This record gives sequence, C-alpha cells and structure tokens, in this order.
Amino acid sequence: MNKKEQEVIELIRKNPYLSQQEMADSLQMSRPSLANLISGLIRQGKIAGRAYILPEEGTVVCIGGANVDRKFWLEKTAQMGTSNPAAVSGSVGGVARNVAENLGRMGHRVKLMTIAGNDPEWKLIEETSSPFMDTELTQTHNDLSTGTYTAILEPDGEMILAMADMAIYDSLTVEYVKRHETALMAAAFLVIDLNCPKETVRYVQELAKTRNIPLAVIPVSTPKIDRLGEDLTGITWLILNKGEAERFLSIKIDSPEAWKNAAARLLGHGAGNVVITAGKEGAMAGNHERISHFAAIDVPELLDVTGAGDAFSSGIIHSYLKDLPFEKIIQTGLINAAKTLQSESTVRTELSAMQLQIELEELL
Repeated sequence: MNKKEQEVIELIRKNPYLSQQEMADSLQMSRPSLANLISGLIRQGKIAGRAYILPEEGTVVCIGGANVDRKFWLEKTAQMGTSNPAAVSGSVGGVARNVAENLGRMGHRVKLMTIAGNDPEWKLIEETSSPFMDTELTQTHNDLSTGTYTAILEPDGEMILAMADMAIYDSLTVEYVKRHETALMAAAFLVIDLNCPKETVRYVQELAKTRNIPLAVIPVSTPKIDRLGEDLTGITWLILNKGEAERFLSIKIDSPEAWKNAAARLLGHGAGNVVITAGKEGAMAGNHERISHFAAIDVPELLDVTGAGDAFSSGIIHSYLKDLPFEKIIQTGLINAAKTLQSESTVRTELSAMQLQIELEELL
C-alpha cells in the first residue's frame, strides 16, 4: 500500500462509520480522490465495504457463557437423601469460553464476547483465558455476579447432576451485541451458545446470513434449546445432543432411523450442517448432500466428561476453517472430545493444532 492508502486504513480503523466527505476533509483531499482510493482498497481485500470494516484474517468471535466451574467428585456411588463424601475442584468454564480456549490453543485468533461480574471469579476467568483469547468485547458489571456451574460426578467421572447460575447472561442483549457489530462483521467465523437470549441469537443469526459469515450455534442444555427459532437459515453448523434435538423437534429419537430423520428435519429447517451427538453412541452428522453415522472413539479411561462437548464443537470449527473434507471435520471433533474425556482439565493443556493433527492421523 502507498502512504495515502495507509492513512485511509488508519482513519477507518479509528472510526469505520465516517462518511467519505469526513474522511476526505480529515486527509485534506477531494472526496472523488478518496472514493477512488477506497474502491482500490476494497478490490485488494484490505477493507470489506460499508461500513468500512477491516477484515481480521482468521478471527473467531465466541459469544456466550464464561463462568467458574466447580466439580464435586463423589468417593462412592451417589446416595440420595443423605450426605455424600466428596472432593471439590474448581476451574474456569462456560461453553463460549471453552470453545474459545480450545480454538486459541489450536492457533486461531479468538475474541470472547460475554458479560461478567466485577468480582474475583471474573478476574480468575480473565487471567486463565487471556493467553488464548482477547477479552476486549467483554463487559463487567458491579451489580451482577459472574456465572457459576456446579457438577456432581460419580467416581467413574459420569455426571449425575449439574447446577448453573447463568442469570447474568440475560444481559447479553441485542443492544449490547450491536455495540460490537464492527467486530462481528470483521470475523471469519462466529460462535454463539444459547446462554444468550433468544432475540440475541436471532440477531447474530441474521447478521451471519446477511454478511455471509459462517456461524456455529451450540445449545448448552435441553431447556435452552427453546432460544433457537424455527428458522435455522444462516446457521452453518448446528451442534446439539439427542435430548436437545428431541426437544426442538418434539419427537423421540429411539432408533438409528429416527436419529437420521431428526438430522434431516433440522436440515429442512435451514441449517447448513447438523450434528446430533449421543455420547458413546457417536454422532449423526450431515448436510444436504448426505447424512452419516460416526462411531464414538473408544476411551480407555474416562476421567471427566466436563468440556468434552465443547472440545467436539471446537474440533469441528477448527477443521472447517482448515477446509478439511466433511468426514475429517467430524472425526477431528470426535478425537478432540475423546482426548478431553481422558483429561482432568475442562480444556486439555496439551492441545495444539499439531497435536490434534497427529492424533487424527493415528486414528485414520
């Protein structure tokens, strides 16, 4: 770029909503000359049209939950109605945050958009997360508490109960998200979890569709699937489990045929790609070309199920951004989930793009 082009880029970076006349006046040049410069920069891919958004190559924006996870590990099989001896551990979590950390560890540039309290829990989340993601899109509130998630786990690692205090995410309103519209429009990929209000999910879905930005939607839990509208157009990847699919479609998935039919029906609602997971039973995944069953990867020792679903979604997003074939995209998700099941960490610390590639090659 020449000097004038660099000056235009810097001016747009500071305020992408300036009119051409305002920019021309600031740069002491005629408006037609500025228009020619901008047209040239658009052709070069340096800016992306009105508003003059500067594309951030490879950036993923994750919108949704970031909370503190607490896990109670029972010493023996749970007995209801009485006290159960257990050990407790704490870590940072939240679906959007977990996906962001997975992707950050795999080398992607990631921004987290969430709402948090101005409290020690958020400071812990920010300190733990900052090596892997940018938190500049996150807002803190003095009168709200950071979200918390508490899971009770059997000695074998299976979760028997989870409790979530996520009321703070009601503040992830359309108005709040719109204030960061520039960052959303500049993203290479958007991720939203259904901790967000229904109106916010719809707004992000419409923005993704209008701007042709790939979008992944992750439901979080069965009750929150109701935050997803009937029209799924604009959603590139819908990643949900059997229970969430049953709730959305008001059906029972009790056979392989019903499982495959559920995926087809979700595609019929407008989603580009659909994945319905079922733990040890694997995943039913497809698009408008085909729908196939993918077997789960055997796990020799299950340590903790927390974070495995987020690892699965992250593997899919990572391999999609790498433009891998559909089958390898799903297999990448499965291998990342399987390895996370064998880790005591919600996001496994050894994860990297190279490590995941090695694991995928060993699988195949």
